[in-house]
Amino acid sequence: MPRSHPFRWGVLLVVGVLPPGSLPGGPGAQHVPSPLSRDSLALDPAVRSGVLENGLRYYVRENRRPEGRAELRLVVNAGSVLEDDDQQGLAHLLEHMAFNGTESFPKQEMVRYLEAVGMTFGPEVNAYTGFDETVYLLQVPTDDPTLLETGVRILEEWAHRLSLEVDEIDKERGVVVEEWRSGRGASARMLDRQLPVLLRGSRYAERLPIGKVETVQTFPHEALRRFYRDWYRPDLMAVVAVGDFPGEEVEKLIRERLGAIPPSTRPRPRPEFPVPSHTDTLFALATDPEAVTTQVAILFKENRPSPTTVADYRRFLVDKLAIRMLDSRLFELTQQDDPPVAAAGTDEGRFVRGSRFLQIAALVKEGEVVRGLQALAREAERAARFGFLASELERAKAEVLKEAEQRWLDRENQPSARLADELVAHFLDGEPAPGIPFEFEAAKAFLPAIPLEEVTEALRRWIRQGSPVVWVSAPRRDGFEIPSEGELLEAMRAVGAQDLTPYQDAAAEEALLPTIPSPGPVEREERIPELGVTVWTLANGVRVVLKPTPFKEDEILLRAFRPGGYSRSSPEDHFSALLSAQIAAAGGVGNFSAVDLQKKLAGKAVSVTPYISELFEGFSGRASPRDLETLLQLVYLYFTAPRRDEVAFRAL
Repeated sequence: MPRSHPFRWGVLLVVGVLPPGSLPGGPGAQHVPSPLSRDSLALDPAVRSGVLENGLRYYVRENRRPEGRAELRLVVNAGSVLEDDDQQGLAHLLEHMAFNGTESFPKQEMVRYLEAVGMTFGPEVNAYTGFDETVYLLQVPTDDPTLLETGVRILEEWAHRLSLEVDEIDKERGVVVEEWRSGRGASARMLDRQLPVLLRGSRYAERLPIGKVETVQTFPHEALRRFYRDWYRPDLMAVVAVGDFPGEEVEKLIRERLGAIPPSTRPRPRPEFPVPSHTDTLFALATDPEAVTTQVAILFKENRPSPTTVADYRRFLVDKLAIRMLDSRLFELTQQDDPPVAAAGTDEGRFVRGSRFLQIAALVKEGEVVRGLQALAREAERAARFGFLASELERAKAEVLKEAEQRWLDRENQPSARLADELVAHFLDGEPAPGIPFEFEAAKAFLPAIPLEEVTEALRRWIRQGSPVVWVSAPRRDGFEIPSEGELLEAMRAVGAQDLTPYQDAAAEEALLPTIPSPGPVEREERIPELGVTVWTLANGVRVVLKPTPFKEDEILLRAFRPGGYSRSSPEDHFSALLSAQIAAAGGVGNFSAVDLQKKLAGKAVSVTPYISELFEGFSGRASPRDLETLLQLVYLYFTAPRRDEVAFRAL
């Protein structure tokens, strides 16, 4: 980064104003019963919910972000896993048909209507089909009540009034086949080959949502109508409405419109399909000529239902701590000299209902699949064999608690789409949706008392008892082959036989900025009332522009910039100029490497990133108001003490 004229900068601060009661326990704070006072996980009290006489469930929540908009969802508890042999691919095709005509919107009238009211239409935006579900999505304006009423009416039409005309069905065959052939990228094509391995022995392995081309091309029309008749029925449906509207009126509207759907007189049983566990290691290996990266992962599957009790939620927090600590260790791998992985991380999730997995994944260099796989296996084995350290746990607890606190402070600014998606997951998979106040109370109540041994045992359970799958995705090209299953299995066994040493935690204890610099005076202050902006000019030439906003309750945004950028670099230094900000960030600041800095900032909501674009250079950052001092210290350190780190440079 050029060092001439280091203080000729403009700095923009966007400040979120903290209202009364925004701090825990302050005046006006919302009282929430302790999570220890109940057994089951109750639904967020801000949500109106119920079950209509025909069996349809609904969820309604008022929310003001974004203003003048509502998120509507029709959720059908039926996806590709329920297809009969002559229907493979028809759950997905039926989703397409929802936009090709209903009783009130023949043929393309619905598409024209949705576009006329300002919606961005597209099958991938407005609906999706999975193994277990089909979900239809609408965002509608609420400034005109008739638009919201029409939106609910469209949900009702999708639920039981699809036209399914012969000519429209036949036209859609070609659309779906073309999507299968050309509209899906390398990742989707490889996933189609990997999922049957991951889900081996279950019906899911035989019912991928994309289906079979030959079935889509030749199915009789009655097969599609049979799927619609069997599975699109009110006892398998939910309606979700979240947005800027009167909740009582929307609840009444849903009851009137969706409550009129007749129940099925002979409902077909809706079965569940478990994924069998296994002790042998499975290998989901796939290549594609259009793939551009090599990815390696180890997945440990476990059949486990979603949390339904407060005790289950506490176990969820325990798992979260274990994942956070292993994730931090994997980050350290990427900072080594000649690192075995380019990027790595740990996560927990699900592909299908009832089956969860712990995923330890990495991007690796082409041709280094075995080396990357062994690095992941080694860290997983090290954690399972020796456990975690108390210092790691304290940092993880601070980070998880800080995240819960930030969500609580910003609880009034959650986007409606996110809240709607949480309710969709609650209906389909039983995922907990107790609300942000409960989550914060639970974090405060449970995290401090969770012992180290319990967190270690949680990870050990995944790794020792989970059903293992090795997952590899890579480019396909001449002269490059991924290792065979036998070679990968031998590599895994070699790690298990290694004489590993426990993890060493070298966290720096010194202050981030040992000597606080002397403050400089403000030479001039200007106010721009029409913009609500104050401008300070400091003695060193920095202009500081402050703009208070109510957009988020616990966030300050910082942008620092000056004209310059890599366009000013000489031809021989151009590539160095492109990478210089990234190199500076990788090296850390002051006496702290990137790894040490991550540990030092644990539990703080703060980040600063230097950048050099074509025409400008500077910093971007954000922080909680409580961590503003740390934010400014980091900016000062990047200015005055960027850290030279040869190992980090070579790793990068």
